[in-house]
Amino acid sequence: MKSAATSAPLFAGPLAIGTLSAPGGAAFPGLVVPDGRVLDLRTALGEPALTALALLERWDEELPRLRRLADEPADDWLPLDDLFVHAPVQPRQIFQSGANYRQHVIDLEVAHRSPDDPRTVEEARAEIAAIMDRRAAEDLPYVFIGLPTTITGPYDDVVLPSWAKKPDWELELAAVISRPAHRVAVEEALEYVAGYTIANDLTDRAAVFRRDMPAIGTDWLRCKNAPGFTPLGPWIVPAGSVADPSDLRVTLKLNGETMQDESTKDMIFGVARMVSYISRTAQLLPGDLVLTGSPAGNGMHWGRLLRDGDVMDGSVTGLGAQHTRCVAEDAS
Repeated sequence: MKSAATSAPLFAGPLAIGTLSAPGGAAFPGLVVPDGRVLDLRTALGEPALTALALLERWDEELPRLRRLADEPADDWLPLDDLFVHAPVQPRQIFQSGANYRQHVIDLEVAHRSPDDPRTVEEARAEIAAIMDRRAAEDLPYVFIGLPTTITGPYDDVVLPSWAKKPDWELELAAVISRPAHRVAVEEALEYVAGYTIANDLTDRAAVFRRDMPAIGTDWLRCKNAPGFTPLGPWIVPAGSVADPSDLRVTLKLNGETMQDESTKDMIFGVARMVSYISRTAQLLPGDLVLTGSPAGNGMHWGRLLRDGDVMDGSVTGLGAQHTRCVAEDAS
């Protein structure tokens, strides 16, 4: 784990929430301000056992207090440079969206074409574009479930399992839920979002489809749920500081070279439609994550998958940045 020392503002708005620790100390929920100071909320709110999840469970009540604390001088602010940064929250549920960026879906369709596919590249692109138009009209996002054990910190090493043959990156905007949501209308859905953070939803492309049972389709357990396959954070930026979640830049660099650089405008389903759709079936809980899909520019598109020693730098407008290094699992 590493701290995120920088001279530039860490995020948009006057405050964010993180989970941090001093060397050798227990992790704590911190109020972070853009100039790189942190307030231990266990002390500030008088709750020694407080967690970020517990804070999100009463988000509407606590946010005004957090705003006041961010404006008040205090002697017990800590320098971020002296702290470790963990994933900002440990969610109970992770809802992941697939095929939600138009250009990304087109690129994947072309990349996954079988050698005997009779379609030309142009025909394949046109066909998948028509499918996406139909999905948008019928209001059918593609959502599946991820495991909380995939969560790791925004600066932690990512271990590539020895069995993963084609590990790939997928940087995403993630919405963090603030209160229980069930059967929520699209028009009300954003009222249930506490804020936003960054997720890198790693995928082993070789394990996406069950080759032994093609009719079964995708195997999300195998391809996406290895421990540490979801670097998260660094911060939860309150929704009020994000002017328009459908107009943010999602950028991932691999070893300094830009691979993904796309606006969330390319999303087929925005955050409100995604939250509403999920809530029609499931109940979203405070602290849950809604991953909104990844834009074009994954490794399959470039013909370059992740390997030992690779460094990924990911950012989303106003939400901060991740820095993660890939480490091959010791197969012995």
